Amino acid sequence: MATTHAFAGLTVVSPLAYLMPEFSVPLALGALAGGLAPDFDLPLAHRRTFHFPIVGLVGVVLAVGLAFYAPTAATLTIAAFVAAAWLHAASDVFGGGPEMDPWRNRTERAVYDHVRGRWFRPKRWIRYDGAPEDAVLAFVLALPALVVFDGWIRTVVFGGLGVSVAYALLRRRLIRWTADWEWLE
Repeated sequence: MATTHAFAGLTVVSPLAYLMPEFSVPLALGALAGGLAPDFDLPLAHRRTFHFPIVGLVGVVLAVGLAFYAPTAATLTIAAFVAAAWLHAASDVFGGGPEMDPWRNRTERAVYDHVRGRWFRPKRWIRYDGAPEDAVLAFVLALPALVVFDGWIRTVVFGGLGVSVAYALLRRRLIRWTADWEWLE
């Protein structure tokens, strides 16, 4: 789920936000945006266009190195964004495929490896986005953010948890409901 990826990004930056509370907002903004950004390729070649599970690691090293060398709100936001986006892309291999109904296991494509020019196979540890285990993972990943962050960031996390639960409860039904809308096309 998009919320799981956003919470994973927040989990990664939570120790830094705890140690440097003056940068907690830029870190959270970068992590949230980076956790969500790769999925903006949904209308394109999903899990290929904006997902860089191997090449993205180079960006992480460069962005984190810059933020370490010159820790400013801007460099930390960029580092959090790049790290969360890479984590999103790399972790998609542990789920199902990118199709709308992955519980049918119709594809063996998890995320595209631009270096080797081939798709990684899905591990299906999380069977599909919105599966019950995805909702549990979202809750676990949200915990560090709920402890470290406060104010509007904590409110966003609670809201994201609500979205996670609703999506997990409705996920399989959503596909059936949208199939009924095909006549609109």
